[in-house]
Amino acid sequence: MAESSLHAPALSVAASAIPQLSVIVPTYNEAGNVRPLVAKLDAVLGDISWEVIFVDDNSPDHTAGALRALAAEDPRVRCLQRFGRRGLSSAVIEGIASSSAPVVAVIDGDLQHDESLLARMHDVLMRHDNIDLVIGSRYSSGGSIGEWSASRHAMSRLATQLSRLIVKFELNDPMSGFFMARRDAFIAAAPYLSGTGYKILLDFLASAPKPLRYIELPYEFRQRLHGESKIDMMVLFEYLLLLLEKTIGRYVPTRFVLFCLVGGSGVLVHLATLLPIRLLTDFAGAQAIAAFVSMTSNFLLNNTLTYRDCRLRGRKLLAGLMSFYAVCSIGFVCNVTFAEMLYERGYAWWLAGTAGVLIGSVWNFGASSIFTWKRA
Repeated sequence: MAESSLHAPALSVAASAIPQLSVIVPTYNEAGNVRPLVAKLDAVLGDISWEVIFVDDNSPDHTAGALRALAAEDPRVRCLQRFGRRGLSSAVIEGIASSSAPVVAVIDGDLQHDESLLARMHDVLMRHDNIDLVIGSRYSSGGSIGEWSASRHAMSRLATQLSRLIVKFELNDPMSGFFMARRDAFIAAAPYLSGTGYKILLDFLASAPKPLRYIELPYEFRQRLHGESKIDMMVLFEYLLLLLEKTIGRYVPTRFVLFCLVGGSGVLVHLATLLPIRLLTDFAGAQAIAAFVSMTSNFLLNNTLTYRDCRLRGRKLLAGLMSFYAVCSIGFVCNVTFAEMLYERGYAWWLAGTAGVLIGSVWNFGASSIFTWKRA
C-alpha cells in the first residue's frame, strides 16, 4: 500500500503535464521571431494545455540556439534541429510525428499567421467530433491576403486552381499553411505523404486514406516583421513536383521522371558542346569532351533539383561528382551493349536504341541514388 501511494502522485503530475495541443512551427532563419511567437501563443491559448515544437533546419542565424535558450525558460518549448535536410513539409511531418497531443496545429514562424485563431480552431475540434481538420483561410468571407502584390496574388490564385488536379474538395484556400487537425487523422495519412515542398496541407488533403471532414475559418494574413520571405522559384518548382507526385507518382517515381528530364537536357548540352569543339580537334576527342561536359551539367542539375532534399555540398560535392562520372560511364556501357545485342538479333534500330537508353537511364538513376546521393 505504501509503495503504491508513493507512485500515485508522480503519475498524477505526469498526466496533468500531457499537452492537449501541439503547435508545430517549421523554421529557417527565424531567430528574431521565435520569442515573440511563444509570447503570443501564451497570450491566446488560455486554459488549453499546449506545447510548441519548433522544427529548425539548422538555420545559419542560429535559430536553434535561440530556441534552446527559450526552452530552458519554458518547458512547453521544444526544439527539433535537423541536419543535412530542408523543407517545410518534411519538417511538419517530423514535428507532428514527435508529438503525443491528440490535436496538432501548424503555423509559420514568421508571425504572418494570426495565432489568435488557434483557440477558436481548438474549440471547433473539441465541440465537433465529425470534424478532422480546421483550416485558416485567407480567401473565405472575412479573410484577407493583406498587402500582397498583384503578382503574388495572381500566383496564389493560379496555384489554387492547379490544386484541383489532386484535390476535389470545394476549398477556398487549399494552399493555406495554417491549420489544426486531429493527430490520428494526420498520422493515418503520413505513410502516403509526399513531403515535397511547402504545401503540406494540400499534401495532407490529397494523401488521406479517407476524405477529411473540414471547416475553414477566415483570418487576415499579416506582413513579415523579421527575416526574409522564403518565396522563390524553387517554391514554385517544388509545388509542381507535388502535383506530379500526386498525379503520376503512383505509376512512375517522380524522382525518376526528373532524372530523365535532366538527362534530356544533357543531350542538348552535349550537342551544344560538340558543335564548336569538333572544329578544334578530332571527332572522338570532341565527343569525349562533350560527354564530360554533359555529365557535369547533369550532375549539377540533379544535385539542385532531383536530389534537392539531400543535396551535396563542399567536399561531398566533388566526391559525388566523381561517383556520378563512374556511375554514368557504366551506364553508357550498359546502354551500348544492350542496344547492340538487340540490334544484332534483328530488332529495329530505333527500338534497340530506345531500349539501350532506357536500360542506361535506369542504371544511372538507381546507382546514383545509392552511391552518389546516399540518403535519397
